[in-house]
Amino acid sequence: MMSIKANRRNPVTNLLGLVVNKTVFLASIVVIVASIGGTLLFQEQADYYFGLAQSYVSAHGGWVYTLAVNIFIIFCLYMAFGKYGSIRLGGKDAKPEFNLTSWFAMLFSAGIGNGLVLFSIADPVRDFLNPPRLAGESPTLIAQEALNFSFLHHGIHGWAIYSVVGLSLAYFTFNRKMPLTLRSAFYPLLGNRIYGWMGDLIDVMAVLTTLFGLATTIGFGVGQINSGFTHIFGIPSSLFYQIMIIIAVTLAATLSAFSGLNKGVKILSVLNVRVALIIFILVLILGPTTFILKSYIQNIGSYLTNFIDMSTWTESLQDTEWQKIRTIMYWGWWISWSPFVGTFIARISRGRTIKEFMLCVLILPAMVTFLWFTAFGGTTMKDILAGDTALISAVNDNISTALYVFFDKFPLAIVLKILGLILICSFIITSADSGALVVDSLTSGGAKTPAFQRVIWAVATGIVAAVLMYGGGLNALQTAVTISGLPFAILLVMMCFSLFSGLQEDYQKDERKKLLSEKETYQKNILDLVNREREERQQRSQAAPPPPADDNTPKNDE
Repeated sequence: MMSIKANRRNPVTNLLGLVVNKTVFLASIVVIVASIGGTLLFQEQADYYFGLAQSYVSAHGGWVYTLAVNIFIIFCLYMAFGKYGSIRLGGKDAKPEFNLTSWFAMLFSAGIGNGLVLFSIADPVRDFLNPPRLAGESPTLIAQEALNFSFLHHGIHGWAIYSVVGLSLAYFTFNRKMPLTLRSAFYPLLGNRIYGWMGDLIDVMAVLTTLFGLATTIGFGVGQINSGFTHIFGIPSSLFYQIMIIIAVTLAATLSAFSGLNKGVKILSVLNVRVALIIFILVLILGPTTFILKSYIQNIGSYLTNFIDMSTWTESLQDTEWQKIRTIMYWGWWISWSPFVGTFIARISRGRTIKEFMLCVLILPAMVTFLWFTAFGGTTMKDILAGDTALISAVNDNISTALYVFFDKFPLAIVLKILGLILICSFIITSADSGALVVDSLTSGGAKTPAFQRVIWAVATGIVAAVLMYGGGLNALQTAVTISGLPFAILLVMMCFSLFSGLQEDYQKDERKKLLSEKETYQKNILDLVNREREERQQRSQAAPPPPADDNTPKNDE
């Protein structure tokens, strides 16, 4: 058994064979059990109060979300293109642990999950049927704005949130040698207080939002998997089969978590990217190829043209609730996932420069997402404008079936459906697996843990999802996770200031060292030059011939 000595700065200890920060671990367990129990026992009351809280947060705190996510983008761009961009995570001699392809596959799979598959059709359709700002305008304009808002909700803003957390944790973990926990990112602001109750509270909040966020995502994914089995194989959609799917996903995630980061998560992430690439290529070739390529350029242009307007729109002059149920929900959802995804991205990003990190985490996943949404959502908009209402009916009935109805329009539909089913399963397993690794890191204070401890959290995630599915409490917990994003938004703004302070402090130290080193080098060079000139004079003096004899010098007589 691993011997660990706990102290104020390293409160990690052995608890029944587990390597944990006892306060964070036990507090998280208590709150998880109490939340699940309370939701199951008082479901109606929970739904009511969660809904009331969500309405209040959206009405009075929506502007905080809007301001915060835009601050994150500005901060990320400054980090990428400012004077700190050349700093390497882990020091100037650090080497990346993973090659670029594997690294991107892992961060993309963890960050996007099955939402890429679930919402790429559903969101444009829903925003077309219920337009945020262009009601009464031409269908073509409404369709374009629906795609613009899909890009807004699934693009650069969300990845900016992940980038802030990921870069902060990576920097303080690899450059300042602090534990890979959320509290470490606040050291420049809180100092040694991160080792007390403030740090414990930050880590507990991160554990709870991660675990419940994963559980609700698994719930969404399981519904889509069950719909796939119904659509392809005729297996009925029921709670029993959904519980069985959760058990299967949990077993797969458990095996992957046991094998570790370099095997399980890496293999699944690469599989995700490859299967998604195959599906996209088939849709591109079998579908309206030219339309998709033309639309990709147009959609990016329209998104960028309206970027500032959409990013700062707060619905202040409209008596509607569209933003509450769409944009604010997404900002809360991205922020709620940020402790999980940010910690995971930090874990795999040692050796990258800040500029490389930002461009790859902020821009590249968003561009891939835009391409996917154009192929699926854009093609759907084209069909709807042409009078095809099949996908409208599918989204209204059950958004989980939209992908399979979309594939019905293509040759080799059965192949696309099976590949889509595989992709959804792989995304969910990857999320559960990487989530277990992150929760394990948070509850262990970033310490090295035995493999079975990661398995415990993978199983716990599956149990939470299964219990919520059984009790019907998934919607309430989804709302709770959304609400929890508001205090986290404020926390992440503080994290930006903390990271900036830490970088500035270290940069100034390096500059002072560099100036001192240059001064010492200059002085040494001057001293060397003086010594060299003295030696040369001595050498010239020794090598000079003796002066000639004077003819007037008297000579001795013999």
